[in-house]
Amino acid sequence: MLHHDPQQQAAPAASQPRFRIVDFAEIPGVPCPCGIARRAFTDDPVYPGTVHRTDIDRTAEPHYHQKLTELYYVISCEPGAVLRLDDEQIPLHADMLILILPNVVHCLIGVAKLLIVVLPKFDPSDEFIVREPVH
Repeated sequence: MLHHDPQQQAAPAASQPRFRIVDFAEIPGVPCPCGIARRAFTDDPVYPGTVHRTDIDRTAEPHYHQKLTELYYVISCEPGAVLRLDDEQIPLHADMLILILPNVVHCLIGVAKLLIVVLPKFDPSDEFIVREPVH
């Protein structure tokens, strides 16, 4: 039977912190197809993705990613907000979590605040706007 011996674990490099703390209020917002995104861990060599705190506004555009997978966690949203996923519209409310796989056209219709986990790291060249009317 194998036993775990904490003494045999490889110690992290002295220069590499064992945790990260992000204050989204200190991250500058950047325009995105949804509104304004604050992106954390973009340059972190250890974390394999990025985490965004995004304020969605009424100018959101339908788009998709060929390589990125996204998790949308709804922090808050206005009544009547919906998430378009391909040809379906999903009514939203706080505390929902939605997994969006590559090549799914998505667009939030309404106003919302989201936490978005992106894997692998966000790449702006993998963001494709769909020029068609939102249903």
